[in-house]
Amino acid sequence: MATPTSARASRRIRLTPRLDTKPMLGVGLVLAALLLAAKPIQQTVLQLTMPSRSHKQYLNRFPASDGLTLLLGRQHQIHYYRGGFSAEELPKLQTIRNGYPGLRRLLLESRYRNPKVVVLIKPGPGAKYRDLVDALDEMNITDQRKYAVVDLQKLDYALLRQNGL
Repeated sequence: MATPTSARASRRIRLTPRLDTKPMLGVGLVLAALLLAAKPIQQTVLQLTMPSRSHKQYLNRFPASDGLTLLLGRQHQIHYYRGGFSAEELPKLQTIRNGYPGLRRLLLESRYRNPKVVVLIKPGPGAKYRDLVDALDEMNITDQRKYAVVDLQKLDYALLRQNGL
């Protein structure tokens, strides 16, 4: 006859211990969320330094051939003319058709032709604040060294009226 201990030994099933990973997964997600929340948020700030003296005195230091004037108009239009800081005759006004990528191309071409180019940004009466910020961003992206934000002059108003803008 078989011994009762041997019968129990043959029926004994080995149980493998199950590891419950749900608590560890929860702890891992909480740690990941804390690390992402604790990461310092980097803010990019554009530093804008304005000249201390009036822009007329500032602009007289540069020859007219070094000038590029941007006129920011309504509906995100960008008009420009080259040179003519103190020109008596009206320069030829041109319009950038494809927005700020076109402005970037214009700025890079101008700096390639003349590394000493001075860009004047003149927001018009129909320009939005966003247009000015976008133009300043393009100055930063194209690494323009010399640029200024100035008001429209009588010459600029006459030029816009002449072109029906």
